[in-house]
Amino acid sequence: MKVILGLGNPGLRFRFSRHNLGFLVVEKLAKDSRIKTTQKAFGCLLGQGKIKGEQLLLARPLTFMNLSGEAAVAIVRWKKVKLADLLAICDDVNLPLGKIRLRPKGSDGGHKGLRSIIGALASRDFPRLRIGVGIPQVKADENRLRKYVLGRFNKKEIKIINETIEKAVAASIIWAKEGIAAAMNKFN
Repeated sequence: MKVILGLGNPGLRFRFSRHNLGFLVVEKLAKDSRIKTTQKAFGCLLGQGKIKGEQLLLARPLTFMNLSGEAAVAIVRWKKVKLADLLAICDDVNLPLGKIRLRPKGSDGGHKGLRSIIGALASRDFPRLRIGVGIPQVKADENRLRKYVLGRFNKKEIKIINETIEKAVAASIIWAKEGIAAAMNKFN
């Protein structure tokens, strides 16, 4: 079994924010695959099913972004999942709008959700798919950066992001079916 963990913040207030791209990708993947993600367990909304013959667990933490590690570690322990079989999906202010980047492991890159997962798992050795939300001019100011990532996309950005979500869904499926190297070769 493989796990796709979409990062975001719970609640309608954050639903379409830049920071919730991980949630949006998992929701689109669930919808396209007819997997209901309504089961509540381990601090997540979960859904399980097969996609292209691969058994997947789709998860969206019910904690806020900075506590995403609680859900990740609970799922890994519960399902006895190898870290290489856990794909974390999140936004990234260091990538241009609409660009995706897959990596087999690495640092948190300043992303507090990834930082939480790394801390909870005591490891950096899990794949991640980062989705660019644009590089704001406010990076030096933590409060303005927080406002940017918690803000919504404008009309021009929405078209790009909808296409990017489709690309991220496809990349997630390739990762599950063929592995991280194949997904990186096709989408990075």
